[in-house]
Amino acid sequence: MLIAIAMVAQLANIQLVHGDEYADRSIRQRERTIELPASRGRVYDRNGDILATSVDGAAIFVDPRQFATTDTMSVHRAAALLAPHVPLDVADIRERLTRPTQFAYLGRQLDWDVGQRVVELGIPGVGMVREPKRVYPTSGLVGQIIGFTGIDSQGLHGLEAQYDSILSGQPGAVMLERAPGGLSIASGSREVQPATPGNDIVLTIDREIQHVAAQAVEATMKSTSAIAATAVVMDAETFEILAMVSLPSFDPNHRDQTDSADWRNRAVTDVFEPGSSQKALTFAAAIEEGIVGPHTPLSVADRIAIADAEFTDIAPHPVQQLSVTQILERSSNVGTIMVARELGASRLDRYLRAFGYGARTALGFPGESNGLLRPHESWWGTSLPTIAIGQGVAVTLAQLTTAYAIIANDGVALGPSIVRGTVGVDGRLDPVTSAAGERVISANTAAIVRDMLIQAVEGTEATGNLAAIPGYRVGGKTGTASKPNVDAPGYSTEYVATFVGMAPAHDPKLVVGVMIDEPTPIFGGVVAAPLFREIMSAALAVRSISADDSAATLDVLIEQAQSQAIIAAEQEGPGSDDVTGGASEQRQ
Repeated sequence: MLIAIAMVAQLANIQLVHGDEYADRSIRQRERTIELPASRGRVYDRNGDILATSVDGAAIFVDPRQFATTDTMSVHRAAALLAPHVPLDVADIRERLTRPTQFAYLGRQLDWDVGQRVVELGIPGVGMVREPKRVYPTSGLVGQIIGFTGIDSQGLHGLEAQYDSILSGQPGAVMLERAPGGLSIASGSREVQPATPGNDIVLTIDREIQHVAAQAVEATMKSTSAIAATAVVMDAETFEILAMVSLPSFDPNHRDQTDSADWRNRAVTDVFEPGSSQKALTFAAAIEEGIVGPHTPLSVADRIAIADAEFTDIAPHPVQQLSVTQILERSSNVGTIMVARELGASRLDRYLRAFGYGARTALGFPGESNGLLRPHESWWGTSLPTIAIGQGVAVTLAQLTTAYAIIANDGVALGPSIVRGTVGVDGRLDPVTSAAGERVISANTAAIVRDMLIQAVEGTEATGNLAAIPGYRVGGKTGTASKPNVDAPGYSTEYVATFVGMAPAHDPKLVVGVMIDEPTPIFGGVVAAPLFREIMSAALAVRSISADDSAATLDVLIEQAQSQAIIAAEQEGPGSDDVTGGASEQRQ
C-alpha cells in the first residue's frame, strides 16, 4: 500500500504539478527543424548576361557517433578515403570523425559531382546535403563590383553585400519529429514552410564595354609599369555606369588565392589629386559667375608668387597674351590661378561641392570615399591656387567622371547609378527610382566649357591630342599630379596620370574617365589620353553612336598628334616643386 501511494504521488507530481514542463521537454527532444536555404537572386548586366548566379553545391557532413564504437584503423581508413575529396588534411578529418558531437562538416559548397563521389564511397555516418553555391561566370571581369558571398550565402563584399537583403530571399524550414537517436517517427507531424527565392538585380554595366575596357587598362598597366589603373564609362544622359574597371583585380570564385587589397573597387574607394583635369571645373565656375568668358585675354607669365609659395607653368615662357580657352588648352597653372583669384575661395569651394567633390556619390557602394576637400573657411594662403589647379584636393575617379558628366549634360547633375532595377518572381523589371536632377551651371556655360575642352584635344598646343578619335569631336582634359608623401610634408617623386572626356563633344553621349597610378612616362597626355581613346572608341561602337560629320578631318589630326604628343603633354605637368601646401591639406 505504501508503494502504491508513493507511485500515485509521483504520477501526480509528474502529470499535474510538472506536466507542462515535461510535455515541453518531450516536444523539444523529438521535434527537429531543418532550414531550407532560399535560392539567391542572380545578377545580370544591362543586356541580360549573367554576372552572378547560384548552382547546386554539396555539403559533406559526418555523424561522429557512428565512429564512437569502431576501432582506430576504421577511422584512419575513412579519413584516407575522404581526404582526396574534401578541403581538409587527414589529421583534420580524423579529428572531426571523433568529435563528441552528433554533427560536423567536412566540406561546404563543394562541386556537386564531388559530393556524389563521397556518397559512392559508402562510409557509414558520412553523407551529403544539397546547398547553393555562388558562382561568377565572368571570373574577375566584374569582381570588385559584384563582390562575393560567405559560406552561408550571405553577402560580404561589393554589391552582394549592398543588396544582400534583396538577393538573399527568405529561408524556409521543414519541421518534423524524430526519435532522440535520429530516426524519423513515421506517424509524427511534418510541416513544410517553403523558402522564398531572392530577387534578381540588373546592373547598368555593359559586359562588352567592361571587357574591352579591362583589356585596355591591363595593356596600359603593362606598357607603363603602373602599379594600378582605373576606368569609368558613363552614359552622359542618364549617368548610368556602363563600365567600371579597377586593376589589379581578383576572381571571386577563387578569392582565397588573391590579395585582399585587390578586392576593393578603386574607382570609388581610392582618392587621388586630379591635377590639371580639374581646371575645367575651375573655369566652369568662373564663366558661370561672369568673371571671364572663353575669349577673355589675360597676360600670363610663367610664374606667380602667392603667400609664401611660387607657382609655375611646367615650361618657362615670356609673358603671353592668352585667352581663357588657350589657358585651358595649354594647361597653364599660372593662367588658371589668375582666374581662380578673381573667383575667390568661397565660390570655388561652392562650385566644387556642387560638382560632387567632398561627398560620396549616389552609388552608395560599400567602402566608398567622400574624397578630400577642406571647408573654405579653413583654407590658408596657398589653398586657393593649389586647389584651383587640382592639388591639395582629392577625388575618386567616380566623382571626377560624374563632374564631367554634369558638363556633358548641359550643367544638370544626376546621381550616378550602377543598378537599373530588380526582378521578382513575376519576371518584371522594377526600375530603381532616380532622383531629380539639380542644376550646377547653366546650359550655356556647359556648352562653352565643352567647346574649350574640344580645343584642349584638337588645338595645336593642346595636351590631349592623343585622345582624338577619327570621325568624332572629343572634348576632355589631361591631368598629371604629384602624389603626396604618406608620412612627410610635400610631394613624392611618383605621379598619377588622368584623362576625362566626352564624345561626341557637341552632343555628348558618353563620358570616360581613366586614372593610371605611377606610370612611366608620367604625363596624362602621353599615357592616359591614349587609354581614353581606346576605351571611348570601343564604347561608341558598342553603343552604335554615329560619327560626327564635323570631325571628318580628325584622322589627319591624329597623325599630327603622334609626332607632337610628348612635347604638348609636357606643358601640363604637375605644379611647382616649391608648393607643399596641397599635400599638407590632404593629410589633414
